Amino acid sequence: MDMKKIVFSVFLTVLAGLAFGQNPVNWSYEAKKKTADTYEIILTAELESPWHLYSQNTGKGGPIPTTIRFKPNPLVTVSGKTNEVGKLEKTYDKNFKTNVLYYSDKVQFVQTVKLKGKVKTNITGTVEYMVCDDSQCLPPAKKTFDLKLL
Repeated sequence: MDMKKIVFSVFLTVLAGLAFGQNPVNWSYEAKKKTADTYEIILTAELESPWHLYSQNTGKGGPIPTTIRFKPNPLVTVSGKTNEVGKLEKTYDKNFKTNVLYYSDKVQFVQTVKLKGKVKTNITGTVEYMVCDDSQCLPPAKKTFDLKLL
């Protein structure tokens, strides 16, 4: 193997390590009590610049939309859809050749849940997401959450 190939191989290995070692999203989770039996589950994503995270409503043919799944719990009813709170941006993405919906800086995913009676339990689930900047995307990632409902 000549020196150019060795240097190029090392460069690609370092570049791949940097890409997979990056985590430009910081997630936090909160259960906010609204009434005796109703909670808002708030999943907050804070993004480093210039990264962005895709909406749950980004269309087909584009990047992977953010998907939130709640593990079934017989003591909890998940009502309605998960709302997005943040500055929604829409643009034509030349890499995906389609319009995409995304958030930069910060977005909150808010879901209303109701307890069935006066019980203490947890709500658990996953959030699957993909982040990109103007030149690259990181592989899709999945985070789990587990919140106490008292």
